Amino acid sequence: MVPGHDDGLWGIGELAGRVGVTVKTVRFYSERGLLPEASRSSGGHRRYGRDALGRLRLIRSLRALDLPLPQVRRILDEDAGAGQALEDVVDQQLRELGTRLVTLRWREAALRMIQESSPQERADRLLLLGAVTSAPNTDSLVRFWRRWLPPRMPARAIAAFMEQTVPEPPDNPTPAQVLAFARLHAYVTRPCTSTAPRGQPAAHRASPDFRPAVLYDGLGEAYALAAVQLRRERSPHSGEALDCFVAAYAAASGTYDGVDFRRRLAGQLAQDPQIDRYWELTAEVIGPIDGRPPPTPGSAHDWLLTALTGQIPELIA
Repeated sequence: MVPGHDDGLWGIGELAGRVGVTVKTVRFYSERGLLPEASRSSGGHRRYGRDALGRLRLIRSLRALDLPLPQVRRILDEDAGAGQALEDVVDQQLRELGTRLVTLRWREAALRMIQESSPQERADRLLLLGAVTSAPNTDSLVRFWRRWLPPRMPARAIAAFMEQTVPEPPDNPTPAQVLAFARLHAYVTRPCTSTAPRGQPAAHRASPDFRPAVLYDGLGEAYALAAVQLRRERSPHSGEALDCFVAAYAAASGTYDGVDFRRRLAGQLAQDPQIDRYWELTAEVIGPIDGRPPPTPGSAHDWLLTALTGQIPELIA
């Protein structure tokens, strides 16, 4: 038993001294209902029961974790911090802390990037950084692709496509990755000009019966197969990846693969708007894998188109 007065109650000063906080702190928690008093003395002074000792220590521990008062109250109201409320609050705090840490890492990398830039580069790079939020998000990239994608795409197909084409900003970026992401944001938000085409690819207008979800499901598989070849540093060639690529366009157009179809498809794809810069910057944002640029849907598409174009003379012969 903790010794106290004969009535088993402590004054505010004694309670504060036992926990190692100030009288002002105890009064603050009392006035906000976090630390109920047991009674008042004849002189109107607050008196606290022995359970206040453990409660005040718990409050101090929770506040040391930087938990706001509403969350402290929620925990106190549920079995002195032993219930689900504590787990929920801790999970929320960890998520928020993780977001703040990512923001700080991006800020640090951005500062290092400016520090490492030449005086001639700094003004332009500061403008690039100023257009990107301190905790970068990919909203501008998603909007860019929504303009690119054909209509009537199911939500499932759009989500799968975005997962492939929109690079996730790294949690711990290098200065080069911060600069690449800022440039990527500038690329997708720049005004549309004759040198920056954003029109729909010709294959999107192939026929009234065009089925975009079928196309992009098939392209995702074809790009994955081509990525294997890219990682092996294989030159573009006929095979499973190319057949899957052509089959995706044929199925989406409601036609059959054949020599004439492959010739028409190669011609259509050769006229598509070029967004090579997007894929170059995307590879920089992702960062090298085993010292080499990572495959992207753009590099996979180029590999497949080169393979298709190179196959045409063989098909005609």
